Amino acid sequence: MNILMMTNTYLPHVGGVARSVEAFSEKYHELGHKVMIVAPNFDGADDSMSSAEVVRLPAIQNFNGSDFSVVLPISSIFSNLIEGFKPDVVHSHHPFLIGSTALRLAALYGFPHVFTHHTMYEQYTHYVPGDSKRMRSFAKRLSTHYANLCDHVIAPSESIAKLLRQREVKAPISVVPTGVKLERFKAGDVGQFKADNNIPEDAFVVGHLGRLAEEKNLPYLADAISLFLRQHPKAYCLIVGEGPAHERIGDSFAESGVADRVVMLGIIEGDEFASAYRSMDVFAFASKSETQGMVLTEAMAAGVPVIGLDAPGVREVLKDKQNGRLLFNASIEQFATTLGEFTTLSKAAKERYRKGALATAEEFSLDNSARKALSLYQSLIDADVKHRYGQHDVWSGLLPLISTEWELLKTYIESAGGAALGTRSDADTEQRTGD
Repeated sequence: MNILMMTNTYLPHVGGVARSVEAFSEKYHELGHKVMIVAPNFDGADDSMSSAEVVRLPAIQNFNGSDFSVVLPISSIFSNLIEGFKPDVVHSHHPFLIGSTALRLAALYGFPHVFTHHTMYEQYTHYVPGDSKRMRSFAKRLSTHYANLCDHVIAPSESIAKLLRQREVKAPISVVPTGVKLERFKAGDVGQFKADNNIPEDAFVVGHLGRLAEEKNLPYLADAISLFLRQHPKAYCLIVGEGPAHERIGDSFAESGVADRVVMLGIIEGDEFASAYRSMDVFAFASKSETQGMVLTEAMAAGVPVIGLDAPGVREVLKDKQNGRLLFNASIEQFATTLGEFTTLSKAAKERYRKGALATAEEFSLDNSARKALSLYQSLIDADVKHRYGQHDVWSGLLPLISTEWELLKTYIESAGGAALGTRSDADTEQRTGD
């Protein structure tokens, strides 16, 4: 089938959505399907090695100090490319900007529309001028209304599926996590990686990989790791990733007097990526804004146990005392102490955690996730035969588009109106879910 993926973030942007789109697209191609990815242009973008056809749209870079791009108006050239590709299904990954365009395309051409609710958007409103409780409420309502305009919604974890139902998403919901490419983490050279980055061969290494941004609870994590490093003078910390909080995190380690034992790398690829994970003795994770534990399953695919805070998307992956430690309302001191406990594990305990991590990674393999998603696509295509591409005349094709424009307008008005009212239901939902 021909699959159209539409996303506001894509490589070389560092983040879960970009990596999810890349992973699924590669697997779909491997299984014999064609993929077109529509994404903003990013500085340094190079799509020459992509297995998918990538269409880049003009965009404003580094919106409001973030590492995101904001798409500019779309030209008729884009529409011609879509018509030439003839998608069987459109899959959007955001409820705004390119996401709105996905709705319009699905309405105009009559193909099924799937939306993955990757993100708790209310936890990203600090990138928007005027961030406030009302803005966070608007973000929740906007994503809920958008989901209800789609044919099917994918939740990356059961926690998020439950939350979406509580937020009154009425569209059908399926849980499909972004799977991990298991074979990717069998490569690499740990000894060479440590030597290249001045990490002693016998050092205990606490690692973290991901986008370095405010919503990831990184100040907490940096403080916990700093405390651990002060308590364990021979231990090291490895941070892999880029983002707007990079300098702040580096300053935090410097102020704590441990910067000489912290290795902060930017974006790395290929065997070096696997080597970084495999160089870690434990993976530390403190984010509460995730919808799935993608970097957790990657660490586990390398046999690395995880220490993390309980949160949606994390608790489905991290099983306490099986593949790591799941901490509830832990203080910085408690997190640091738990890190310390892993420095004294017996050989048998280390092996038990390693096997537990590898077993979890198998459960979350990309093969399993991709086949679930493809099966969902096919079921929507089969159920929607009467709306297949090219079966509308010009006028009947415009009617759904006019209706979609009206629904989009209503979505923004109703979301803004609900946010202004500051309804009690949002507060109740947050209290019940801890979101």
